[in-house]
Amino acid sequence: MGGEQKVKIPWQVMRDLDITQQDLGLPAVLPSPSPWMGHVFLARWIMRVFRPRVFVELGTHQGFSYFTCCEAVRENSLPTRCHAIDHWEGDSHSGKYGSDIFESVSSFNRRYESFSTLHRMSFDDALKHFEDRSVDLLHIDGLHTYDAVRHDFKTWLPKLSDRAVVLFHDTIESGGDFGVWKFWEEIRTGYPHMNFHQSHGLGVLGVGVGFPESVNHLFRASEEPESCNNMRLYFIDLSRRFMEAAYGTNLSA
Repeated sequence: MGGEQKVKIPWQVMRDLDITQQDLGLPAVLPSPSPWMGHVFLARWIMRVFRPRVFVELGTHQGFSYFTCCEAVRENSLPTRCHAIDHWEGDSHSGKYGSDIFESVSSFNRRYESFSTLHRMSFDDALKHFEDRSVDLLHIDGLHTYDAVRHDFKTWLPKLSDRAVVLFHDTIESGGDFGVWKFWEEIRTGYPHMNFHQSHGLGVLGVGVGFPESVNHLFRASEEPESCNNMRLYFIDLSRRFMEAAYGTNLSA
């Protein structure tokens, strides 16, 4: 990025999204590095400004994205109940793994057990544990085939509240049988949305209404090419800074 963009992007985006220095601070507790780690500051920001009453993650694996959100709940004293759903056995994309992964996640979760619950079961089996229209923030990160992500969204749609936001990981991965990108292209046209391109892509979909103004600005920016590009560049830059500061690496965002 050129010098002019470096000045323009941070202050313009920070102002419009109401990003604070706390949002940009490193989490006090860091899980192991993950392909998701380029979205840390986006997650910390959206948890603070959106203040979901119920957050559900479908597909947690080692817990990087989930515990990033849990740490934001703790730091901001949010009234959020967090739920991670996974059978913790792996799949064709993550690979199969043993019980040691779930044991590690369970141990890490003790920091947040006053508001965080792990559900070791399938996404479909977990549906009965949630009331309809109760989930404000849903993160879909399970099997990444087209049929799987479409099924996950459709089956969990009745559980979403009237102010819900849904996050989709791997929206720019198109190799093999990855199909989130295809479903994202279909579903985004009917809702306010923004798609970030770092760390394999993260789609943000506004399924409900009545969002905070800063979240509305995120969605409006996607409709204007320059604003959309500026916002994406800003969060790409943040993801690089995070990886260097937290893990001493400059891996590609």
